[in-house]
Amino acid sequence: MNAEGEPLDLVRAILEGGVRIIQYRAKTGIVDAHAEALRELTRACDALFLINDDWHAVERFDADGVHLGPDDAGFQALPEIRRALSDRIIGISCGTPGEARVAQAEGADYIGAGSVYATSSKSDAGDPIGLDGLRDIAAATSLPVAAIGGITAENLRDVRATGVAMAAMISAFSSAADPRAATAALVRAWNAA
Repeated sequence: MNAEGEPLDLVRAILEGGVRIIQYRAKTGIVDAHAEALRELTRACDALFLINDDWHAVERFDADGVHLGPDDAGFQALPEIRRALSDRIIGISCGTPGEARVAQAEGADYIGAGSVYATSSKSDAGDPIGLDGLRDIAAATSLPVAAIGGITAENLRDVRATGVAMAAMISAFSSAADPRAATAALVRAWNAA
């Protein structure tokens, strides 16, 4: 398997395992071939395809939406991004209940809350907010909340108990010997919690 095929093989396994939202996080820049392949895979599996940070690339790759960090376009740019993306999905990372309220008022469709736990997948995640912080953010908004950061099979039930709508995970899939089976088990655990 070549280095370019591995991420796509992982995404295919995750989709086959039952995940229905894929976020393309390309911190060093979008690779057109990867974005196009991800759009094709997600469409074939009836899954949503979100691009991280680069809201200008959403239309170019026919993505379903964008996920923004507070430092990417920022909360102040949400009205402009909403006008540009129309009915496409806009999510934004928040670390406090106040940020979640602002994001909702400015037109976000969902909140990414975290980092819940310490994570090695994102070096700029900041200090963990813990389950209490996650619960507070979820209570501050009527928008769906995605828990982000350090979520594992071992703490997934606790995360689900906070009332969030979804959880973002990377290592739980990528470090698994069988990503498809690991994903299916995580989806079952989430739905059973």
